[in-house]
Amino acid sequence: MYSENVPRHCFTKKDLILPFFFIKNIYRINHFGERKDDSEDTELRYVTCQSLWNDIKLETEQIQEDLNKQLFDNLVSFLRRSHSGFQEKTTEWTCQMKSREIPTAALVLGVNVTDHDLTFRSLSEVLQNNITPYIALLEAKDCPGIKNLMQKLMGQLMNCYIDVDSLEDEDYAQVSQNRIRCSMSSLINWYESVTKKTDSETPRKKRTSSSRHCQSPPVVVIFKDMESFTTKVLQDFIVISSQHIREFPLVLIFGIATSPMIIHSLLPHSVSSLLCIELFQSLSSKEHLSTIIDKLLLTARFPFKLGEKVLQVLINIFLYHDFSVQNFIKGFQLCIVEHFYSQPLSILCCQLVDAKKRVNSLSHNQCENIRRLPSFRRYVESQASEKQIALLTTDSYLKEVIQKLLEDLHVYHENYVLVLRCLHVFTSSLPKYPLGKQIRELHCACLENQVWETEEYESSLQLARMLNKSDLVTMLQQCVEIFVSSSGKEFDKTVEKLKEFLTQFQKLEVADAFQERDVSVSSQKELQKKTDLYHLQKTLLELKESRRSKKLTKFEMLRFEVVDYIDSLVRNYLVPADRKTLHEIVYFNTASVLREHLNAAPRIALHTALNNPYWYLKAFSTVVMAVEGPNADAASSDQVDDVIHARFIRAVSELELLGFIKPSKQKTDHVARLTWGGC
Repeated sequence: MYSENVPRHCFTKKDLILPFFFIKNIYRINHFGERKDDSEDTELRYVTCQSLWNDIKLETEQIQEDLNKQLFDNLVSFLRRSHSGFQEKTTEWTCQMKSREIPTAALVLGVNVTDHDLTFRSLSEVLQNNITPYIALLEAKDCPGIKNLMQKLMGQLMNCYIDVDSLEDEDYAQVSQNRIRCSMSSLINWYESVTKKTDSETPRKKRTSSSRHCQSPPVVVIFKDMESFTTKVLQDFIVISSQHIREFPLVLIFGIATSPMIIHSLLPHSVSSLLCIELFQSLSSKEHLSTIIDKLLLTARFPFKLGEKVLQVLINIFLYHDFSVQNFIKGFQLCIVEHFYSQPLSILCCQLVDAKKRVNSLSHNQCENIRRLPSFRRYVESQASEKQIALLTTDSYLKEVIQKLLEDLHVYHENYVLVLRCLHVFTSSLPKYPLGKQIRELHCACLENQVWETEEYESSLQLARMLNKSDLVTMLQQCVEIFVSSSGKEFDKTVEKLKEFLTQFQKLEVADAFQERDVSVSSQKELQKKTDLYHLQKTLLELKESRRSKKLTKFEMLRFEVVDYIDSLVRNYLVPADRKTLHEIVYFNTASVLREHLNAAPRIALHTALNNPYWYLKAFSTVVMAVEGPNADAASSDQVDDVIHARFIRAVSELELLGFIKPSKQKTDHVARLTWGGC
């Protein structure tokens, strides 16, 4: 009853609770291109936003495909060999004994449940393209009993609808035209008929299908949320299936969020012994997030960037709420929409070549918007008086300077990423990780302030000055690879300097070996000369004192020189982004707006919404129309549909009944005025 009237978007979006402001953002996204305000470039901003998001979306899909490739390849290999005996029609006794077990893949995906749907959809596509067309995905909410499970299974495999309410016994159901028994024998008969039909096809069609699928493709049943299934349903299905496993090839895939031990907790030994289980582990959501941040944010390919506080909000939601990479990407999309919606100069948030062209067509009002930017004001104040006058009065000169500043900002991002990766190589292996173990932590620290002024950075330098030779050489080699991968010539001298350090370390290895041998021989001779106790004690004290006050070795001096050189790179290239001119064009820094959209506050959201009931009614109408399908006539009219208005009245009444709304007695309540037209 409540789900029909009260919009879910007001309270929760899957597992991520979103307040009323998200409804406003849905309305904002849907009507972005129709916005009518003083801005003269709304359509261009809308097109730029769409183009940027489409590129990012394609990149995220490619990342997810690459990250899941190894897992999916292992599953495909498992399915190929799971019923090789069945396909070869083997009659050996050992094969018959093993054929009583159901091949089962225990797929551990982690606690990020909201990402599982996408993973299973991708897995289903891979299996359909390579192994079998017969795949069924089952959820616990659809399978409270064995009859419901069989109905869902046969409905997906046969691609038809079966009415469970018409069942007269345990394994009987009725289809609209044909009467089908919802039992394992019916499933076997259907499989035999389908495979015979495939065998009787023309040779050309048969070759085409066999190139992707084997002659007797297995039937794959995926339990998306195994922990949520009741024990009885799983036991009954496994026992029934094991009795018919020789007659048709069945493979089970258990989607597990917690631990593989849940299989033995849900199933007794007599049932679990009927399964031939193989474990598969997906990539952790933290590693997945690190890859997403590395490919989307720590690159100059995409011009849009996130400020430190905004990025921290998204990371905190990920770490302390749901571990969902999909929700992180949706939050990133929300930042893009909000930036292009609220920042008139976001038309320049595009590729550098396009941005330079757009600068030439800026109007006078847009030039004035640039002059009002805080970062540009600081830049003007640092110039000579003649240039200040030209920047503030001459639009043509301003456009030339803007092109140069945008190019400098692009170069800054390229250099920033390379030096950041180099610094991460040195800090990621230090004890206790003063600057963080992940590169995203180091990135946030560099965005927040000048990282070289922090205590964590000083601690990292002190620890780096105590690194041994092998670790230091390995880190330098990694840094050389990072700088060589850059397309520009900015770091050619840096690469030469690092290679020079590596050469000096190689020379030290031979020199140190001879020096240590000479020192040990000379000290032994000195000790052998003195035989009495007094002179021996005096010699030992002199050796101890010389070790305390000894000069730095060549290796220690070279190690200090390397760390100091890396420190100079950090101070030159890891300047915080908010210190760069025109950073407001590409950086989204409004963390407060993002918190309003994403933080869970349903009561505050309702209170804010009901302070302006008409806006809440419009948002309600927008959500309902988006769910039920767009209506051109209703969308173009400001008049709310009577049916939607009635549903809104009922929703408000139910919220009042639940205690979310407390009518006042002092004056005519605004809720009553809105819903009933006055009192």
